[in-house]
Amino acid sequence: MPKAKVPKPEPQKSNVFVYIAAAISALGGMLFGYDTGVISSAILFIKKEFSLGEKTEEVTVSAVLMGAVIGAAFAGKLADSIGRRKVLIISAIIFAFGSIATALAPNDILLILGRIVVGLAIGAASFTAPMYISEVSPARIRGELVSLNQLAVTVGIVVSYMAGYFLSKVGDWRTMLALAAIPSTVLGVGMFFMPQSPRWLISHANIDKARSVLRRIRRSKDIDGEIKDIQDSIGKQGGGLKELLQPFIRPALIVGIGLAIFQQITGINTVIYYAPTIFEFAGFKSASSAILATLGVGIVNVIMTVVAMQLLDRLGRRPLLLIGLSGMAGSLAILGFAFHLPKMTDAMGWIAAVSLMLYVGFFAIGMGPVFWLLIAEIYPLKVRGMAMSVATIFNWGSNLIVGITFLTLIRLMGRPGTFWLYAGLSIVTWLFVLFLVPETKGKTLEQIEDHWRGGKHPLELDET
Repeated sequence: MPKAKVPKPEPQKSNVFVYIAAAISALGGMLFGYDTGVISSAILFIKKEFSLGEKTEEVTVSAVLMGAVIGAAFAGKLADSIGRRKVLIISAIIFAFGSIATALAPNDILLILGRIVVGLAIGAASFTAPMYISEVSPARIRGELVSLNQLAVTVGIVVSYMAGYFLSKVGDWRTMLALAAIPSTVLGVGMFFMPQSPRWLISHANIDKARSVLRRIRRSKDIDGEIKDIQDSIGKQGGGLKELLQPFIRPALIVGIGLAIFQQITGINTVIYYAPTIFEFAGFKSASSAILATLGVGIVNVIMTVVAMQLLDRLGRRPLLLIGLSGMAGSLAILGFAFHLPKMTDAMGWIAAVSLMLYVGFFAIGMGPVFWLLIAEIYPLKVRGMAMSVATIFNWGSNLIVGITFLTLIRLMGRPGTFWLYAGLSIVTWLFVLFLVPETKGKTLEQIEDHWRGGKHPLELDET
């Protein structure tokens, strides 16, 4: 009887603090989501106030991505040296400062510079938050918890669309941007009360502190086995760039970098950044109606992310990626077809709205949460920060290229051709996942690392 009593309550108790830690750190995702969404509404008024041309508009929208690339480049080494928690606190401070600076910008130059500062924080937090969550989470619910970060991204986007809709009636883009300081403040304050990652503590030989943290987040005294597994894993590593370039890590780097690029070049952030613009293309007459239609897209994003959270630790990562990419390709093909029928103005508007919602919904169950989850799982502990930093640099760099070329692509290829291009790239991504992306469901981070060290093919991980 005593044995039966211990395991039953323990999983429930152990999850409480872990969920709190995951929810607070996931606010890093909300910073990313809010800024990503709010600029799509604000740009409709910024370009009028500052008389922006096409290229300056693209640079203004994409300036945050320039900062994100830089932030991701520096934050990886920083996360490995000072810890994931401190990087999130620093990111929150930088984001709050940048948000206020953009809201007060008197001209387009200072606005762009402010958005670069905001990008520094987003680039750092975008991978540090899921990394922190993955390192405090038990393997059996790691997918669900890490995906809280992606849920926070989608909630941030919806909140930004709502702010954009209500403030669009008076064209107050400055308040739209200033409101971003609220979630960053909550993140910074909240992380002060969170512990360091126990895996990071062990990697820095702070075993007693790690033991204390693990007991707190597991609500169990029996954590010696987990500590030993982490220590054994660290004992096999050299750390630094030399370790990152080891042959056994290359398959994981290919998976992470490949997914990082494909997540962006399949077009998701053109939809998020330019959704109101796309709806205006499709015949929605006013900025308010275009932003309201975009809000529907954001709500679908949230709902389907919640669905994905329920399925990641049941159905697995690979099936959700393959299902999501199939739906993305189909809905983008339909969207291109809608714009290929310019005479059907009213019908085109509705076809565009529905296909955009389908596209975002399929992205939200696959490429959205699974990319950030996988790069938080597949790398060895001592180089995890650096490896995730590399993947995130490619992600934000691809995001920058897509964001800064979207309007140019529309002009050169036409609206149908642009969306058909993204559909074709979704098919290429589907093939990449089919042949190279491993299934990590139910595996501990140490088991995943041992798989790579064994020199096995990525698809063999599910068999171990």
